[in-house]
Amino acid sequence: QVRLVESGGGLVQAGGSLRLSCAPSGRAFSWYSMGWFRQAPGKEREFVAAINRSGGSTLHADSVKGRFTISIDNAKNMVYLQTNSLKLEDTAVYYCAAAMRDDWPPYDYNYWGQGTQVTVSS
Repeated sequence: QVRLVESGGGLVQAGGSLRLSCAPSGRAFSWYSMGWFRQAPGKEREFVAAINRSGGSTLHADSVKGRFTISIDNAKNMVYLQTNSLKLEDTAVYYCAAAMRDDWPPYDYNYWGQGTQVTVSS
């Protein structure tokens, strides 16, 4: 089993930045890709970004392209989501998720973290 712990969320003004972190543990060696998702109140969960284990392949949702960047530091066993130029509509709980199959892009995510709240104010 893989345990995922997110951190880095908070309250930020529009136009500001946050760096979200995801720390996998447990069977951390066995995941193939990691994704970030978000869910705003009253809305469905949506895909934000994904990265493979080597960091050589990434995907970003159109809504965040050019503003958010997913990255991985294998030496620290951490996955990051750098969020820049934040907008009010980016307010949501952000989750990281691990995919245990060697598919790209990943279609199924097997483990989820508890989430970290990002609130963007005007």
